[in-house]
Amino acid sequence: MADKIHLGQDQSGRRSILKGAGLTAFVFLAGCSTVIPRGAEPPRTETPAPPPVTAGLPDDQKHHRIALLVPLSGKNAGIGQSLANATTMALLDTKADNIRMTSYDTAKGAAIAAQNAIRDGNKLIIGPLLSDNVVATANVARPAGVPILSFSNDSGVAGNNVFILGHIPSQSIERVVDYARSKGMTRFAGLVPNGVYGQRASSTLLRHVKDVGGTVVSIQTFNRDSQSIEAATKKLSQNGEFEAVLLADNGDMAIKAAPYIRKNATETAKILGTDLWNTSSNLAGAPSMRGAWFASVSDSLYKQYADRYRARYGAAPFRLSSLGYDSVLLTVKVARNWKVGSPFPINQLTDKGGFIGLDGVFRFKANGVSERALEVQEIRNGSFAVIDPAPKGF
Repeated sequence: MADKIHLGQDQSGRRSILKGAGLTAFVFLAGCSTVIPRGAEPPRTETPAPPPVTAGLPDDQKHHRIALLVPLSGKNAGIGQSLANATTMALLDTKADNIRMTSYDTAKGAAIAAQNAIRDGNKLIIGPLLSDNVVATANVARPAGVPILSFSNDSGVAGNNVFILGHIPSQSIERVVDYARSKGMTRFAGLVPNGVYGQRASSTLLRHVKDVGGTVVSIQTFNRDSQSIEAATKKLSQNGEFEAVLLADNGDMAIKAAPYIRKNATETAKILGTDLWNTSSNLAGAPSMRGAWFASVSDSLYKQYADRYRARYGAAPFRLSSLGYDSVLLTVKVARNWKVGSPFPINQLTDKGGFIGLDGVFRFKANGVSERALEVQEIRNGSFAVIDPAPKGF
């Protein structure tokens, strides 16, 4: 799916039911100083590692060179810096003294950033954030044999040495439809925004409902304004009643659309949502959303990471920054069997057993798209409840 990224920062009180599981999968360091400053940065900034055990060797024999391509200036500088901070935390937490990461500012041109990264001898690129930047980066990295771990959620840019860590909206749609079907629901409807995201959400709904033996009775599109939403909801039930309706937009738009669904289409059908709802701080307090279901990655480990991030950097992280942390955990694991100076061992990324990170268990398919273990949550009166936990593995 095309990038549809909610860039809002995590709110300390947005989840009253965040789980208290320990971060047992990771090694944390106490009292580490901030490595990447929070102010403006030059196009390239290096993250120093702790003193290596390979003292006396030339630098190119001691460290794996890894490039981080994110926006460090311009309109997306906040999310880019949050991703950079997250990677720094992960390097310190894992004591990765054999990795040297250098940041390159994609706001000054993704292709230029990639060229600089390749010229500097980096063997892996983490990032960039947006799908068009991934394409520009890949055009430079592929001829050099340097793989990419991107933060994009656009599956269309994956493949041929490009792996995407972003949460794929189609997977959350499939997960919540599966859960609804397991509860006996067979007739579905969809309310989706105009544009590429809505088109692909519609295609996913139609395909997957058919796959699980259900029927889609209606899909209506809307522009993101009240008049268009109201008109679309009046058409939802023209082809008959339905038991569940997918509202494929972010949390704020869901709050706006839900009352129209109840007024114009159905009073009882279950409202379903996507992982875009996971970053909304307002859903739990919206009466019209009570009882709605959505699928997303688990927040159980993220909560503790967010608390530590806030303590270190003095501000809440962007929710997407967990991808930066997880990209380093993945790289550190692979680096155990990676000879310094040699090409990155791409084949290890497609381990069928997968990997674990802040967002739970995930693995890469052969086409470079990440597959994630998702949970289903229900919106209740002021809170969220996990009603179907994410699988612990594949």
